Order: sequence, then structure tokens, then C-alpha cells
Amino acid sequence: MTELNINGKVARAEVEGDTPLLWVIRDHLGLTGTKYGCGVVQCGACTVHVDGAAIRSCSVPVSAIPPTARIVTIEGLGATRLKVVQQAWAELDVAQCGYCQPGMMMAASALLAQNASPSESDIRDGISNICRCGTYPRVLAAVQLAATRLAANAA
Repeated sequence: MTELNINGKVARAEVEGDTPLLWVIRDHLGLTGTKYGCGVVQCGACTVHVDGAAIRSCSVPVSAIPPTARIVTIEGLGATRLKVVQQAWAELDVAQCGYCQPGMMMAASALLAQNASPSESDIRDGISNICRCGTYPRVLAAVQLAATRLAANAA
């Protein structure tokens, strides 16, 4: 039995230790906001936070997650930062098909938590998720807008 702290709650799943965290989150815990994209750590659709750091959950075996780790999915990201990021995404029409967007927002949120005022270069370096629709210019603009609004809220 694997026990994980996901979105502030203890969750249990009977899985093998080599089961990717993504499949535990989606198939065993029913949190389907985290998506499967490529399975080889490239696209970022499976991005979640583990102790505040954005990770690609498709390749992390559940046994590699320390029992004290705090895992956050898109469903549990939190009101303030996620709301501001979501509003920027909606206002700038970032999403086209939308499949990669939960992972993109998770990556953006982790970046903004670490760097409240990221430069364009910081955003490009910090968010390596793949969007098959090619919405990168809008992602960049949305992260900049979210950073500006979060800074204004903090002031």
C-alpha cells in the first residue's frame, strides 16, 4: 500500500513501487486534471508539484516519492496563484485544444512561486512544456501578465 500526501490529503493506493506517479494520480485516485502526453518526460502534460517543484509525473516511480513529500496537482493548486494564472490564460486566449494547459499552468505556477518577476528568458527556460498547438507566445504573455498581477496583489 502506497500512502501519499496529495492536495493536502492522505491518499492510499495499492500499486507496485515502479508504477509512475501519473498513473497513481489518474487511475487510482481519480484526479484526471494531470494528463498523459508522451510518457518520456518531454511534453509536460503530466506536470505536478512535489514539495513546490514542478516535476513530470509520467516517469517518476511512486516509490521515489518520499512519504513526507507534498504533492499538488492542478486540482489542488490553490486559489490565489492558480486563479491569477487561469485568468491570464483566459484573458489572452492561451488555450487552443487545451490538452497541455494543466501542465503549462502547473509549470507557470511553480516558476512564479520561485521567481515573482521572471524575465522573458526566465520564462522560456523555466517552462519547457510542449504545446502541439504552438501557443508559446501567448503562454509567455500570460505568465508575464500573471506575474504583474501577483506583484500588484502582494503590494
